[in-house]
Parts: sequence; C-alpha cells; structure tokens
Amino acid sequence: MLTTSVRTELADELARAERDRVAVSPLAARYPDIDVVDAYEIQLLNIRRKLDGGGRIVGHKVGLSSVAMQQMMGVDEPDYGHLLADMELFEDTPVDTSAFLLPRVEVEVGFVLGADLPGADCTEDDVRAATVAYAPAIELIDSRITDWRISLCDTISDNASSAGFVLGKARVAPGDIDVTAIDAVLTRNGEVIAEGRSDAVLGDPLIAVAWLARKVASFGVRLRAGDVVLPGSCTRAIDARAGDDFRAEFTGLGAVDLRFV
Repeated sequence: MLTTSVRTELADELARAERDRVAVSPLAARYPDIDVVDAYEIQLLNIRRKLDGGGRIVGHKVGLSSVAMQQMMGVDEPDYGHLLADMELFEDTPVDTSAFLLPRVEVEVGFVLGADLPGADCTEDDVRAATVAYAPAIELIDSRITDWRISLCDTISDNASSAGFVLGKARVAPGDIDVTAIDAVLTRNGEVIAEGRSDAVLGDPLIAVAWLARKVASFGVRLRAGDVVLPGSCTRAIDARAGDDFRAEFTGLGAVDLRFV
C-alpha cells in the first residue's frame, strides 16, 4: 500500500496529464506495490478536487465488465469510474479530438436511475426497480497513461479511463425490453466496424450495475436518482480520429451519434 504522500503525488500527475494532454508513464511500473485500494483513493482525490472546483457527479461507469477484458487484465471483477457534468457530450456538438490524448469509443446500454440504489446489499432486482429507463449510449474513453499501457491499477487511478459520454434521445422502460438481448452495431463514417450484444456485459448489465452499487458503498458513495450508469461496453473499443462520425444502433433502443473534429 502506498503512503498518502505518494497517492497525492500520483493524483497530481494524472491531473496535470489530463489538463495538459501529456501522458505519464504507467504508475504500476514505477510503484509495483500499488494496489486496488491505492488506485481508488488516487481516483477519488482527483474527483474530490473537481467537486471542490464546482464539478458535479451525474453518474458512474463500469469498466472491465466482459470476461475477455477481465482475463486480459488478470482480474475477477470489474472496476468503476465517475461521470461528471462536464463530461457529458451531445449528438449535435462535435467533439474536439485535440482535447484528448488517445480517445476511443465504446457502445453501451445506459441506465437512468429514477430512485436511489441501496449500497452493500444491492441486488439486480433493486437495480431493475430503480431504473426508470434504458438509453442508447456511447462512452468516450481516454488514457492519461502513455500509449494505453495500462494495468488494472493504472486505469482505476485514471478514473477508469473515462473521458466523456453521450446519450441518444430514446428512453425505454425496463419492462418494455429484455436488457440481456439488445444487439448493437457501431458504424464509423457509414461502415460497420463493431457488433455486439448487451449480454457481453457479465451476461446481464443489471449484474454490473448491482456490483457497482455494492462496490462504491465501500468508499462512501451511493448511486442516486437521476444518475446515469454505464454498465460496460457491448463491443470492443474503437479509436476515434478527427473526421470520424460514429453511430451506434441498438435493437429496440434507438441510436446515438457522436462526431469528432
């Protein structure tokens, strides 16, 4: 476990990397003793700084929610990050690619909560009851670690590599769709580049959201009514470049667009 001063130093590095768009070398390579608790505390240091500066939490994201990604990282559970108000993107506003280091997009079934979730005892039934709607979503991910050379502790420290998100216009009530059987197709400039299905997320995205509610409770965080929750990607992550026009289409859930300049 790292000392408080080292945690603060690494949080400072990541904050500067995000601000100046100059990546830092992998934290885990320099501090082999870093663990998951260290990493979440580093993440929370920067989140608290943003809140102190007027930022506002509007939701959370789950990462590493597919078996393939967990095997690649050598872990047996997902990770999480925070969504802040200034991370919200919009379909009619192009994204300035130069504001990021190595941006990528992921296709997700977004959850919109209509009620607070319980903490340590949260179940999938609790999530279903609290969810007011599903929405088509794209998450913009970016790494402040050089060339995406990340370990688990690197990505957790870096807010789970989250950088932005956009929701499409559609809202579908949980009772009107099977959240485990939503097909997703991602196109870039009109060409299909990724396909997947919602059950790629732990077999059921509800499982990911319930895990998240339990996990964040251990850090004194709760998922609240009005929050957006991104449970994990239905497809592999795709690099985003200036001039790319992405569209994610979901069976029964509409579509969402995101354009880069």
